[in-house]
Amino acid sequence: MTDHSEPTIAATAAEPTGRIVLLTTSHRVAPGVLSWPAWQVLHAADRVLCADPDHPQLPYLREAGIEVAFESPDAHALVEACAGGRTVVVLPGGEGDQRLTDGLARLAGSGRVSMPDLELLPGSYDLPGARLLDLVQVMDRVRRECPWTSRQTHRGLAKYAIEEAYELVEAIEDGDREELREELGDVLLQVVFHARIAEEAGGEGEDGEDAVEAFSIDDVAGALVAKLIHRHPHVFGDAEAETPEDVNAHWQRTKAVEKRRESVTDGIPVGQPGLALAAKLAGRARTGGVAVELPRGEGIGYELLELAARAEAAGTDPETALRAAARAYRDAIRVAEGVAEPGE
Repeated sequence: MTDHSEPTIAATAAEPTGRIVLLTTSHRVAPGVLSWPAWQVLHAADRVLCADPDHPQLPYLREAGIEVAFESPDAHALVEACAGGRTVVVLPGGEGDQRLTDGLARLAGSGRVSMPDLELLPGSYDLPGARLLDLVQVMDRVRRECPWTSRQTHRGLAKYAIEEAYELVEAIEDGDREELREELGDVLLQVVFHARIAEEAGGEGEDGEDAVEAFSIDDVAGALVAKLIHRHPHVFGDAEAETPEDVNAHWQRTKAVEKRRESVTDGIPVGQPGLALAAKLAGRARTGGVAVELPRGEGIGYELLELAARAEAAGTDPETALRAAARAYRDAIRVAEGVAEPGE
C-alpha cells in the first residue's frame, strides 16, 4: 500500500527535481520596480503563483506579459508542481507565508522527499531610510484616529520639543547608546508630528490667526536637502575646504546670503540658556569680524558673560562645560548623602 501522506515524487537520477523561488518585495519601494534577476526568473518560470489577487505587483506583471495563477498551494502540492524540473515562482503577501515556508522546512527535514531547489529571491530591497516611510504612514493614521493626537497644535507641542531635546542631550552625556537611540526617535517624532499638523494648515491658523500655507514632511526634507547641498560647496561643488574652520566659513557666508541679515546677531534665539546665548553672540561677533568690547558692569551676570566669551574663543562650549561640572557636583552631593558611590 502506498503512503499518500507525502508526495510521491520519483527520486531518480535522471529526473530533475525543479526549483521553488519565493520572490519577496518591499512595500517601501514602488510596485513594478524589481531587480533584473527577479524579472529574469519571472519570465523564465513555468508557473507564477500568488494567493493575493490584490498584490500590488500584479498589474505590472500583467503589463510585462507574465501570467499569474491565484493559488495558495501547501508545501506538498508545491513540491509536486516542480516535478520534471519545472520552476515555480511564489509571490508571498506583505507578511510572508509562514505556513508554506514551515511546510517546506518540514519536508526538507524529513529526508523522505527529493526536494526541489529552494531559493529566496528579493525582488526589491529597502533603501537606507526606508523605515521613515513607515513612520510617516503611522503618524498619519495616529493623527486621524487618536483623540489626543488629533487635537494637538504647534504651540501645544512646543514644550515637548524642548523636553525631548534636553533628554537627548542627557543621553549623549551619559553615553547610553540604547537611550540615545530612543531619544533620537522622540526628537524625530516631534519633527514628523509638526509636519503632519502643517499639512492641515491651509485653513485658519492657530488661535484665530490668518490662514497659513500648508506643507508636508516632504517639503521639510526637500528644503533641508537643498540647504545642505548649497551650504557644502566643498562637497557638492568646486569650492575647497581643508579644515573645519574653512567649512564653517563657507557655511556662514552662504547663510548670510540666504538670510540677508542686517546683523550677525539676527537669528540667534534669545530664549536659549544664558551661557549658550552669551557664547553664541561672542562667536558670531568674532567670526563676523565685528570689533566690539564686552560690556562692563557690576554683578555676576557680566562675569559670566566674560567667562562664556573666553570659553567660546578657546573652542569650549561653556554650557556643556558647566553641565559637566554640575553633574560632578550632583554626584558629590549624592556621595555625601550616602545615596550612591562616585561614578554610579
